[in-house]
Amino acid sequence: MQKLLEIAGDYKKVKNYVYARFGGIASLSKIYPGYTVQNEMTGSGFREKLGMPSVYFYLAIFDALGDIKCQWTRTKTKILKLMNQNQGFSEEDKHYLRFLLKVNNAFEAVLNRKILCSESKKEEELPKAVRKQYEKVAKAVDADRLNKYLCRQVRKHHMKLHTDRADGFTMAERAYRYGDRGIYITIKEKRKRVFVPLTDNNRYKSQIYVKLYPGEGRIEMKVPVYVAVHSHRDYQKEVGAAVGMHTMLTTDEGHCYGEDLGRYQIEYADWTREQTGSYNRNRNENPGRKKYNAKKRRMEERLHSYINQELNRFLKEEKPQIIYLVKLPRPHTNGGNKKINHSMAQWQRGYIRKRLRQKCREQSVEIVDVLGKDISNECSCCGEIGKKIKGEFVCPACGYREEEKTNTARNVKKRGQGDGALNPKGSYSVK
Repeated sequence: MQKLLEIAGDYKKVKNYVYARFGGIASLSKIYPGYTVQNEMTGSGFREKLGMPSVYFYLAIFDALGDIKCQWTRTKTKILKLMNQNQGFSEEDKHYLRFLLKVNNAFEAVLNRKILCSESKKEEELPKAVRKQYEKVAKAVDADRLNKYLCRQVRKHHMKLHTDRADGFTMAERAYRYGDRGIYITIKEKRKRVFVPLTDNNRYKSQIYVKLYPGEGRIEMKVPVYVAVHSHRDYQKEVGAAVGMHTMLTTDEGHCYGEDLGRYQIEYADWTREQTGSYNRNRNENPGRKKYNAKKRRMEERLHSYINQELNRFLKEEKPQIIYLVKLPRPHTNGGNKKINHSMAQWQRGYIRKRLRQKCREQSVEIVDVLGKDISNECSCCGEIGKKIKGEFVCPACGYREEEKTNTARNVKKRGQGDGALNPKGSYSVK
Protein backbone atom coordinates (compact mmCIF):
# COMPACT_ATOMS: atom_id res chain seq x y z
CA MET A 1 0.00 0.00 0.00
CA GLN A 2 2.80 2.42 0.83
CA LYS A 3 4.45 1.87 -2.56
CA LEU A 4 1.17 2.58 -4.36
CA LEU A 5 0.50 5.64 -2.20
CA GLU A 6 3.86 7.04 -3.31
CA ILE A 7 2.75 6.76 -6.95
CA ALA A 8 -0.60 8.37 -6.12
CA GLY A 9 1.20 11.24 -4.36
CA ASP A 10 3.43 11.86 -7.39
CA TYR A 11 0.41 11.58 -9.68
CA LYS A 12 -1.24 14.38 -7.68
CA LYS A 13 1.91 16.55 -7.86
CA VAL A 14 2.10 16.18 -11.65
CA LYS A 15 -1.57 17.11 -12.05
CA ASN A 16 -1.21 20.18 -9.83
CA TYR A 17 1.93 21.21 -11.75
CA VAL A 18 0.01 21.01 -15.04
CA TYR A 19 -2.98 22.85 -13.53
CA ALA A 20 -0.75 25.70 -12.34
CA ARG A 21 1.36 25.96 -15.48
CA PHE A 22 -1.21 25.39 -18.22
CA GLY A 23 -4.57 26.26 -16.63
CA GLY A 24 -4.52 29.99 -17.49
CA ILE A 25 -5.41 31.97 -20.61
CA ALA A 26 -1.79 32.21 -21.77
CA SER A 27 -1.72 28.44 -22.31
CA LEU A 28 -4.99 28.16 -24.25
CA SER A 29 -3.16 27.63 -27.53
CA LYS A 30 -1.16 24.76 -26.02
CA ILE A 31 -3.91 22.55 -24.58
CA TYR A 32 -5.37 21.57 -27.99
CA PRO A 33 -4.47 18.84 -28.80
CA GLY A 34 -1.97 18.82 -25.92
CA TYR A 35 1.26 17.57 -27.43
CA THR A 36 2.91 20.95 -26.80
CA VAL A 37 2.22 20.46 -23.10
CA GLN A 38 3.58 16.91 -23.26
CA ASN A 39 6.80 18.11 -24.91
CA GLU A 40 7.25 20.96 -22.44
CA MET A 41 6.68 18.62 -19.49
CA THR A 42 9.24 16.20 -20.93
CA GLY A 43 11.81 18.99 -21.17
CA SER A 44 11.04 20.38 -17.72
CA GLY A 45 12.88 17.60 -15.89
CA PHE A 46 9.97 17.24 -13.48
CA ARG A 47 9.67 13.48 -14.05
CA GLU A 48 13.35 12.92 -13.26
CA LYS A 49 13.02 15.06 -10.14
CA LEU A 50 10.14 12.91 -8.88
CA GLY A 51 11.69 9.65 -10.07
CA MET A 52 8.30 8.74 -11.54
CA PRO A 53 7.90 6.01 -14.19
CA SER A 54 6.78 7.35 -17.59
CA VAL A 55 3.80 4.95 -17.64
CA TYR A 56 2.26 7.11 -14.88
CA PHE A 57 3.79 10.50 -15.65
CA TYR A 58 2.24 11.02 -19.09
CA LEU A 59 -1.15 9.68 -18.06
CA ALA A 60 -1.18 12.22 -15.21
CA ILE A 61 -0.43 14.98 -17.73
CA PHE A 62 -3.29 14.08 -20.04
CA ASP A 63 -5.60 13.47 -17.09
CA ALA A 64 -4.91 17.04 -15.94
CA LEU A 65 -5.32 18.38 -19.48
CA GLY A 66 -8.74 16.75 -19.68
CA ASP A 67 -9.73 18.49 -16.45
CA ILE A 68 -8.49 21.84 -17.77
CA LYS A 69 -10.48 21.44 -20.98
CA CYS A 70 -13.61 20.60 -18.96
CA GLN A 71 -13.04 23.69 -16.82
CA TRP A 72 -12.83 25.88 -19.92
CA THR A 73 -16.04 24.29 -21.22
CA ARG A 74 -17.77 25.13 -17.94
CA THR A 75 -16.49 28.71 -18.16
CA LYS A 76 -17.76 29.13 -21.74
CA THR A 77 -21.13 27.62 -20.83
CA LYS A 78 -21.50 30.05 -17.93
CA ILE A 79 -20.59 33.04 -20.13
CA LEU A 80 -23.01 31.88 -22.83
CA LYS A 81 -25.82 31.67 -20.29
CA LEU A 82 -25.08 35.17 -18.92
CA MET A 83 -24.77 36.57 -22.43
CA ASN A 84 -28.19 35.22 -23.46
CA GLN A 85 -29.73 36.75 -20.33
CA ASN A 86 -28.15 40.17 -20.96
CA GLN A 87 -30.85 42.41 -22.38
CA GLY A 88 -28.30 45.06 -23.36
CA PHE A 89 -26.96 42.94 -26.21
CA SER A 90 -28.41 42.96 -29.71
CA GLU A 91 -28.70 39.78 -31.77
CA GLU A 92 -25.56 40.84 -33.69
CA ASP A 93 -23.67 41.25 -30.40
CA LYS A 94 -24.73 37.78 -29.25
CA HIS A 95 -23.82 36.28 -32.61
CA TYR A 96 -20.33 37.80 -32.34
CA LEU A 97 -19.82 36.48 -28.81
CA ARG A 98 -21.10 33.02 -29.78
CA PHE A 99 -18.55 32.99 -32.61
CA LEU A 100 -15.72 33.74 -30.18
CA LEU A 101 -16.89 31.09 -27.72
CA LYS A 102 -17.15 28.49 -30.47
CA VAL A 103 -13.88 29.15 -32.36
CA ASN A 104 -10.93 28.35 -30.10
CA ASN A 105 -8.41 30.35 -32.15
CA ALA A 106 -10.51 33.51 -31.97
CA PHE A 107 -11.35 32.99 -28.28
CA GLU A 108 -7.69 32.58 -27.34
CA ALA A 109 -6.61 35.52 -29.49
CA VAL A 110 -9.15 37.88 -27.90
CA LEU A 111 -8.22 36.88 -24.34
CA ASN A 112 -4.51 37.33 -25.06
CA ARG A 113 -4.97 40.61 -27.02
CA LYS A 114 -3.52 39.18 -30.21
CA ILE A 115 -6.02 40.40 -32.77
CA LEU A 116 -8.30 43.27 -33.62
CA CYS A 117 -5.98 45.43 -35.63
CA SER A 118 -6.03 44.75 -39.35
CA GLU A 119 -2.65 46.38 -39.95
CA SER A 120 -0.99 44.04 -37.45
CA LYS A 121 1.40 41.57 -39.08
CA LYS A 122 2.33 39.59 -36.00
CA GLU A 123 2.80 35.83 -36.18
CA GLU A 124 0.02 35.33 -33.66
CA GLU A 125 -2.65 36.62 -36.06
CA LEU A 126 -5.61 34.37 -36.74
CA PRO A 127 -5.41 31.92 -39.65
CA LYS A 128 -6.72 33.39 -42.90
CA ALA A 129 -9.99 31.46 -42.98
CA VAL A 130 -10.80 32.27 -39.34
CA ARG A 131 -9.73 35.90 -39.73
CA LYS A 132 -12.12 36.29 -42.67
CA GLN A 133 -15.01 34.90 -40.60
CA TYR A 134 -14.03 37.09 -37.66
CA GLU A 135 -14.01 40.28 -39.72
CA LYS A 136 -17.41 39.39 -41.14
CA VAL A 137 -19.11 38.99 -37.73
CA ALA A 138 -17.19 41.92 -36.18
CA LYS A 139 -18.26 44.37 -38.87
CA ALA A 140 -21.73 45.02 -37.41
CA VAL A 141 -20.76 45.34 -33.73
CA ASP A 142 -18.55 47.25 -31.32
CA ALA A 143 -15.92 44.53 -31.15
CA ASP A 144 -13.72 46.31 -28.62
CA ARG A 145 -16.58 46.64 -26.11
CA LEU A 146 -17.62 43.00 -26.53
CA ASN A 147 -14.05 41.75 -26.24
CA LYS A 148 -13.63 43.61 -22.96
CA TYR A 149 -16.90 42.08 -21.74
CA LEU A 150 -15.64 38.61 -22.63
CA CYS A 151 -12.32 39.18 -20.85
CA ARG A 152 -14.10 40.44 -17.72
CA GLN A 153 -16.37 37.40 -17.60
CA VAL A 154 -13.47 34.99 -18.06
CA ARG A 155 -11.51 36.65 -15.25
CA LYS A 156 -14.61 36.44 -13.05
CA HIS A 157 -15.68 32.85 -13.70
CA HIS A 158 -12.61 30.88 -14.80
CA MET A 159 -10.64 29.20 -12.04
CA LYS A 160 -7.35 27.37 -12.04
CA LEU A 161 -7.76 23.84 -10.77
CA HIS A 162 -6.05 22.19 -7.82
CA THR A 163 -6.43 18.81 -6.18
CA ASP A 164 -5.52 17.50 -2.73
CA ARG A 165 -6.55 13.93 -3.47
CA ALA A 166 -3.78 11.36 -3.58
CA ASP A 167 -5.84 8.19 -3.34
CA GLY A 168 -5.62 6.88 -6.88
CA PHE A 169 -3.88 6.91 -10.25
CA THR A 170 -4.25 5.59 -13.79
CA MET A 171 -1.83 3.03 -15.15
CA ALA A 172 -1.17 2.07 -18.75
CA GLU A 173 -1.13 -1.51 -20.00
CA ARG A 174 2.68 -1.54 -19.81
CA ALA A 175 2.53 -0.80 -16.06
CA TYR A 176 1.08 -4.16 -15.03
CA ARG A 177 1.00 -7.86 -15.82
CA TYR A 178 -1.12 -10.74 -14.55
CA GLY A 179 0.18 -13.84 -12.84
CA ASP A 180 -0.16 -16.09 -9.78
CA ARG A 181 -3.88 -15.24 -9.47
CA GLY A 182 -3.08 -11.58 -9.05
CA ILE A 183 -1.56 -8.55 -10.71
CA TYR A 184 2.00 -7.16 -10.63
CA ILE A 185 2.09 -3.36 -10.64
CA THR A 186 5.11 -1.21 -11.56
CA ILE A 187 6.46 0.97 -8.74
CA LYS A 188 9.06 3.75 -8.53
CA GLU A 189 11.94 1.36 -7.93
CA LYS A 190 13.49 0.31 -11.23
CA ARG A 191 12.62 -3.15 -12.51
CA LYS A 192 10.43 -3.91 -9.50
CA ARG A 193 6.72 -4.50 -9.11
CA VAL A 194 4.37 -5.11 -6.21
CA PHE A 195 2.01 -8.06 -6.22
CA VAL A 196 -1.69 -7.57 -5.49
CA PRO A 197 -3.96 -10.65 -5.19
CA LEU A 198 -7.22 -10.34 -7.12
CA THR A 199 -10.73 -11.43 -6.13
CA ASP A 200 -11.69 -12.50 -9.67
CA ASN A 201 -10.09 -14.06 -12.72
CA ASN A 202 -10.80 -11.22 -15.17
CA ARG A 203 -7.97 -10.05 -17.43
CA TYR A 204 -7.87 -6.69 -19.18
CA LYS A 205 -5.71 -5.03 -21.80
CA SER A 206 -6.46 -1.37 -21.24
CA GLN A 207 -5.79 1.55 -18.93
CA ILE A 208 -6.86 0.80 -15.37
CA TYR A 209 -7.67 3.29 -12.65
CA VAL A 210 -6.37 2.16 -9.25
CA LYS A 211 -8.38 3.45 -6.28
CA LEU A 212 -6.64 3.12 -2.89
CA TYR A 213 -8.30 2.66 0.48
CA PRO A 214 -5.34 2.62 2.89
CA GLY A 215 -7.54 2.78 6.00
CA GLU A 216 -9.34 -0.39 4.97
CA GLY A 217 -6.29 -2.09 3.50
CA ARG A 218 -7.90 -2.69 0.11
CA ILE A 219 -7.69 -1.60 -3.52
CA GLU A 220 -10.28 -1.18 -6.26
CA MET A 221 -9.42 -1.39 -9.95
CA LYS A 222 -11.77 0.34 -12.36
CA VAL A 223 -11.70 -0.61 -16.02
CA PRO A 224 -13.56 0.75 -19.08
CA VAL A 225 -16.40 -1.34 -20.42
CA TYR A 226 -16.30 -2.00 -24.15
CA VAL A 227 -19.61 -2.63 -25.89
CA ALA A 228 -19.76 -4.39 -29.23
CA VAL A 229 -21.35 -2.44 -32.09
CA HIS A 230 -23.96 -4.43 -33.95
CA SER A 231 -25.09 -3.96 -37.54
CA HIS A 232 -28.60 -4.99 -38.60
CA ARG A 233 -29.49 -5.53 -42.26
CA ASP A 234 -33.18 -5.25 -41.51
CA TYR A 235 -32.84 -1.79 -39.95
CA GLN A 236 -33.88 0.21 -43.03
CA LYS A 237 -36.53 2.73 -41.91
CA GLU A 238 -36.19 6.49 -41.58
CA VAL A 239 -38.12 7.53 -38.48
CA GLY A 240 -39.13 10.99 -37.29
CA ALA A 241 -39.57 11.16 -33.51
CA ALA A 242 -41.07 13.75 -31.17
CA VAL A 243 -39.90 13.76 -27.55
CA GLY A 244 -42.56 14.48 -24.94
CA MET A 245 -42.85 14.84 -21.20
CA HIS A 246 -45.87 12.54 -20.80
CA THR A 247 -45.26 10.17 -23.74
CA MET A 248 -41.53 9.70 -24.18
CA LEU A 249 -41.40 9.15 -27.96
CA THR A 250 -44.01 9.46 -30.69
CA THR A 251 -43.10 8.47 -34.26
CA ASP A 252 -44.31 9.90 -37.57
CA GLU A 253 -46.52 6.80 -37.95
CA GLY A 254 -48.24 7.48 -34.63
CA HIS A 255 -46.52 4.75 -32.62
CA CYS A 256 -45.99 5.66 -28.95
CA TYR A 257 -43.24 4.52 -26.59
CA GLY A 258 -42.97 5.34 -22.91
CA GLU A 259 -46.62 6.30 -22.39
CA ASP A 260 -46.26 5.97 -18.60
CA LEU A 261 -43.27 8.34 -18.45
CA GLY A 262 -45.46 11.26 -17.37
CA ARG A 263 -46.94 9.27 -14.49
CA TYR A 264 -43.50 8.22 -13.24
CA GLN A 265 -42.09 11.74 -13.55
CA ILE A 266 -45.04 13.46 -11.87
CA GLU A 267 -44.91 10.97 -9.00
CA TYR A 268 -41.17 11.59 -8.63
CA ALA A 269 -41.50 15.39 -8.89
CA ASP A 270 -44.39 15.56 -6.39
CA TRP A 271 -42.53 13.42 -3.88
CA THR A 272 -39.28 15.44 -4.11
CA ARG A 273 -41.19 18.74 -3.82
CA GLU A 274 -43.08 17.49 -0.76
CA GLN A 275 -39.91 16.15 0.87
CA THR A 276 -37.94 19.32 0.17
CA GLY A 277 -40.67 21.48 1.70
CA SER A 278 -40.89 19.24 4.78
CA TYR A 279 -37.12 19.27 5.22
CA ASN A 280 -36.91 23.06 4.93
CA ARG A 281 -39.68 23.53 7.52
CA ASN A 282 -37.96 21.20 10.01
CA ARG A 283 -34.33 21.84 9.14
CA ASN A 284 -33.22 22.42 12.76
CA GLU A 285 -34.84 19.23 14.03
CA ASN A 286 -34.02 16.95 11.11
CA PRO A 287 -30.94 14.79 11.87
CA GLY A 288 -30.15 13.99 8.22
CA ARG A 289 -31.39 12.83 4.83
CA LYS A 290 -30.17 9.27 4.62
CA LYS A 291 -33.63 7.76 4.07
CA TYR A 292 -34.56 10.55 1.66
CA ASN A 293 -31.46 9.98 -0.48
CA ALA A 294 -32.00 6.21 -0.47
CA LYS A 295 -35.61 6.48 -1.64
CA LYS A 296 -34.74 9.17 -4.18
CA ARG A 297 -32.11 6.87 -5.66
CA ARG A 298 -34.62 4.00 -5.87
CA MET A 299 -37.19 6.20 -7.63
CA GLU A 300 -34.58 7.47 -10.11
CA GLU A 301 -33.44 3.92 -10.82
CA ARG A 302 -37.03 2.82 -11.45
CA LEU A 303 -37.59 5.77 -13.79
CA HIS A 304 -34.35 5.19 -15.67
CA SER A 305 -35.06 1.47 -15.94
CA TYR A 306 -38.42 2.24 -17.55
CA ILE A 307 -36.81 4.70 -19.98
CA ASN A 308 -34.19 2.17 -21.08
CA GLN A 309 -36.80 -0.56 -21.45
CA GLU A 310 -38.95 1.62 -23.73
CA LEU A 311 -35.97 2.80 -25.79
CA ASN A 312 -34.99 -0.83 -26.40
CA ARG A 313 -38.55 -1.56 -27.49
CA PHE A 314 -38.52 1.48 -29.79
CA LEU A 315 -35.38 0.30 -31.61
CA LYS A 316 -36.52 -3.33 -31.78
CA GLU A 317 -39.97 -2.56 -33.20
CA GLU A 318 -39.20 0.41 -35.46
CA LYS A 319 -35.92 -1.01 -36.85
CA PRO A 320 -34.62 2.44 -37.88
CA GLN A 321 -31.61 3.17 -40.06
CA ILE A 322 -31.92 6.92 -39.42
CA ILE A 323 -33.73 8.71 -36.58
CA TYR A 324 -34.64 12.37 -37.05
CA LEU A 325 -34.82 14.14 -33.69
CA VAL A 326 -35.77 17.75 -33.05
CA LYS A 327 -33.19 19.87 -31.23
CA LEU A 328 -35.22 21.76 -28.63
CA PRO A 329 -34.11 24.62 -26.37
CA ARG A 330 -33.79 24.05 -22.65
CA PRO A 331 -37.08 24.25 -20.76
CA HIS A 332 -37.73 27.59 -19.05
CA THR A 333 -38.98 27.37 -15.50
CA ASN A 334 -39.44 31.08 -14.72
CA GLY A 335 -42.94 32.25 -13.86
CA GLY A 336 -46.17 30.28 -14.04
CA ASN A 337 -47.32 27.48 -11.80
CA LYS A 338 -44.64 26.31 -9.34
CA LYS A 339 -45.89 22.73 -9.46
CA ILE A 340 -45.62 22.64 -13.26
CA ASN A 341 -42.20 24.31 -13.11
CA HIS A 342 -40.95 21.69 -10.66
CA SER A 343 -42.22 18.88 -12.89
CA MET A 344 -40.47 20.46 -15.88
CA ALA A 345 -37.24 20.68 -13.91
CA GLN A 346 -37.47 16.93 -13.20
CA TRP A 347 -38.08 16.05 -16.87
CA GLN A 348 -35.57 13.40 -17.90
CA ARG A 349 -35.13 14.73 -21.44
CA GLY A 350 -31.33 14.93 -21.12
CA TYR A 351 -31.11 11.37 -19.85
CA ILE A 352 -33.45 10.14 -22.62
CA ARG A 353 -31.31 11.73 -25.33
CA LYS A 354 -28.09 10.46 -23.77
CA ARG A 355 -29.35 6.88 -23.56
CA LEU A 356 -30.89 6.98 -27.03
CA ARG A 357 -27.60 8.14 -28.53
CA GLN A 358 -25.70 5.44 -26.67
CA LYS A 359 -28.09 2.72 -27.83
CA CYS A 360 -27.98 4.01 -31.41
CA ARG A 361 -24.20 3.92 -31.29
CA GLU A 362 -24.36 0.28 -30.20
CA GLN A 363 -26.85 -0.65 -32.94
CA SER A 364 -25.27 1.37 -35.83
CA VAL A 365 -28.26 3.69 -36.08
CA GLU A 366 -27.75 7.27 -37.28
CA ILE A 367 -29.26 10.24 -35.43
CA VAL A 368 -29.84 13.53 -37.26
CA ASP A 369 -30.80 16.67 -35.33
CA VAL A 370 -33.21 19.01 -37.11
CA LEU A 371 -34.30 22.61 -36.63
CA GLY A 372 -37.10 22.94 -34.10
CA LYS A 373 -38.53 26.43 -34.69
CA ASP A 374 -42.37 26.31 -34.91
CA ILE A 375 -42.14 22.59 -35.63
CA SER A 376 -45.10 21.70 -33.40
CA ASN A 377 -47.28 24.53 -34.77
CA GLU A 378 -46.74 23.72 -38.45
CA CYS A 379 -49.09 21.51 -40.45
CA SER A 380 -47.27 18.42 -41.73
CA CYS A 381 -49.67 18.28 -44.67
CA CYS A 382 -49.64 21.81 -46.13
CA GLY A 383 -47.01 23.65 -44.06
CA GLU A 384 -49.34 26.35 -42.69
CA ILE A 385 -49.51 27.33 -39.02
CA GLY A 386 -52.31 25.53 -37.20
CA LYS A 387 -53.78 25.21 -33.71
CA LYS A 388 -53.45 22.64 -30.92
CA ILE A 389 -56.74 21.79 -29.21
CA LYS A 390 -56.78 19.28 -26.34
CA GLY A 391 -53.83 17.29 -27.64
CA GLU A 392 -54.96 17.40 -31.28
CA PHE A 393 -53.46 19.47 -34.08
CA VAL A 394 -55.96 21.20 -36.37
CA CYS A 395 -54.99 23.05 -39.55
CA PRO A 396 -57.50 25.80 -40.50
CA ALA A 397 -56.00 26.06 -44.00
CA CYS A 398 -56.43 22.48 -45.29
CA GLY A 399 -58.56 20.89 -42.55
CA TYR A 400 -55.90 18.35 -41.57
CA ARG A 401 -56.39 16.84 -38.09
CA GLU A 402 -53.92 14.62 -36.27
CA GLU A 403 -52.63 13.82 -32.80
CA GLU A 404 -50.34 16.67 -31.77
CA LYS A 405 -47.11 14.69 -31.27
CA THR A 406 -47.64 12.62 -34.43
CA ASN A 407 -47.92 15.82 -36.46
CA THR A 408 -44.71 17.09 -34.85
CA ALA A 409 -42.88 13.83 -35.61
CA ARG A 410 -43.92 14.07 -39.28
CA ASN A 411 -42.55 17.60 -39.43
CA VAL A 412 -39.32 16.38 -37.86
CA LYS A 413 -38.96 13.72 -40.54
CA LYS A 414 -39.79 16.15 -43.36
CA ARG A 415 -37.25 18.69 -42.18
CA GLY A 416 -34.60 16.02 -41.63
CA GLN A 417 -35.05 14.66 -45.14
CA GLY A 418 -35.18 18.18 -46.58
CA ASP A 419 -33.00 21.19 -45.74
CA GLY A 420 -33.79 21.43 -42.04
CA ALA A 421 -31.05 19.10 -40.77
CA LEU A 422 -28.40 20.66 -38.52
CA ASN A 423 -24.95 20.05 -40.03
CA PRO A 424 -25.98 16.90 -41.93
CA LYS A 425 -22.35 16.12 -42.81
CA GLY A 426 -21.28 16.42 -39.19
CA SER A 427 -24.34 14.85 -37.61
CA TYR A 428 -23.82 11.98 -35.24
CA SER A 429 -23.76 8.60 -36.91
CA VAL A 430 -22.04 5.26 -36.62
CA LYS A 431 -21.44 3.10 -39.66
